[in-house]
Amino acid sequence: MQILLILIIVTSIGVLIYASRDLSTYGNFELAEQSGVKTKVVGTLAKEKPIEYNPAKDPNYFSFYVKDNQGVTEKVVLRSAKPQDFEMSEQIVVTGNFRNGQFEASDLLMKCPSKYKDEEIYIKSKEI
Repeated sequence: MQILLILIIVTSIGVLIYASRDLSTYGNFELAEQSGVKTKVVGTLAKEKPIEYNPAKDPNYFSFYVKDNQGVTEKVVLRSAKPQDFEMSEQIVVTGNFRNGQFEASDLLMKCPSKYKDEEIYIKSKEI
């Protein structure tokens, strides 16, 4: 009985540690730059700014600009292929932090318009 209790406790601790790996907070670009920690930034694609993706040169380099909910626009780099219909996204959530003056995203979540229902697309960046 004691062994079972110990196993349950150890398993619970393991689950908590695993679940706490992605405790990034929601914020804006200013908070992300000041804090230096992994932050989720909600915003929209800045369509007037350039989107850079050249799969012949580097298929895992994709950059674009996001305007956060405070109106601040920053360059975002995602080390992954450009998602299909990226330009049609209504809302973007990028998770990452600032490095060398730009926001390095580890994850991208897009909310895209759909004829029948809203669809969310999740992209994970390649580890560098």
